[in-house]
Amino acid sequence: MRFLRKEYVSKDSLDPGDLFYNQLRSKYLFSSFPAHYYSHGSFIHMTQVSTKPVAGQAPPESKSTNRSVRLGLNALERVGDTPLLRMERIAEGLPEVEILGKAEWYNPGGSVKDRAASNIIAQAKRTGKLTPGKILLDSTSGNTGIAYAMIGAAQSIPVTLCMPENVSQERKRILQAYGANIIYTDPSDGSDGAIRMARELYAKHPDLYYYADQYSNDANWQAHYHGTANEIWQQTEGRITHFVSILGTSGTFMGTARRLKELNPYIRCVSLQPDSAFHGIEGTKHMATAIVPKSYDPKLADEDLPIATEDAYKMAKRLAREEGLLVGISAAAALVGSVKIAEACKKGQPAVIVTILCDSGDKYLSERFWTEA
Repeated sequence: MRFLRKEYVSKDSLDPGDLFYNQLRSKYLFSSFPAHYYSHGSFIHMTQVSTKPVAGQAPPESKSTNRSVRLGLNALERVGDTPLLRMERIAEGLPEVEILGKAEWYNPGGSVKDRAASNIIAQAKRTGKLTPGKILLDSTSGNTGIAYAMIGAAQSIPVTLCMPENVSQERKRILQAYGANIIYTDPSDGSDGAIRMARELYAKHPDLYYYADQYSNDANWQAHYHGTANEIWQQTEGRITHFVSILGTSGTFMGTARRLKELNPYIRCVSLQPDSAFHGIEGTKHMATAIVPKSYDPKLADEDLPIATEDAYKMAKRLAREEGLLVGISAAAALVGSVKIAEACKKGQPAVIVTILCDSGDKYLSERFWTEA
């Protein structure tokens, strides 16, 4: 097999019956190897071509010689279109149930927060709120901050982040690598302390900062309404019966659930949150004791389930050792909730349960629970 070239093709030029699941419509040409396959959630079309010259016929002009066509992708063009992974062993006792997880670490910044951050920045630039010279300011528990810092580095936007001091060492080092300015807040105040610090800074220097305010910014949930939900609908071929997501800013749940309910009002949307104010599930909120995000609407959830930190730790280890998946703590918590929902389904009732695997476990390897009995 020999790779020849990659061609971008328009929708109008496709043969009838060709299916593409994303906006990046590409034709990969290989010699002597026809195939169709999925890659990162995208349907790729591979066409068999002959390497033998045809007598009396001039070779076709290769589009790859067109210097006006830029090769490759900008890293930020890879936000979204993440693969849907099937859980094999944690659901093996539930033959009528499929548990699927969106692997959000395939985003360039490594988490689901790339979606919201990229949309927040794009809308702020489009509306003139984020102009050259202004500093992007926000509070974060880590992942949104990493997304801001990544995009800021790529687009020459200075970034200042307020963040609890007890976030994982890996997150701190990633932010430092991207060159973000970090202001640490009291860990006992959690994410709410970081929110208050960001608000104080913006109140003192409104001309210096663009305050992104991910907890109240509609661009957060809209990223999932227009992106995540439609990807899930396509990837499950409309067969999804349950959507499960853990709450932090609540943007992922609000946007995805809102759109899925429009596509099929019978889809059951279940929100998850830590079972107490003092928990170890980074990036999530116990809504009863926290500053409630402006975008959060509890009426959108058909059910809300509490998740214990210890159960999330156990699931993270189980996924690593039984499924070969190294996921973050909130992703593990999402699967704890998904299994609870699966077990509650009526016997013989088919179900397709989809959840969000917010990030991978590589940001949490310094946590002690991995080696504890």
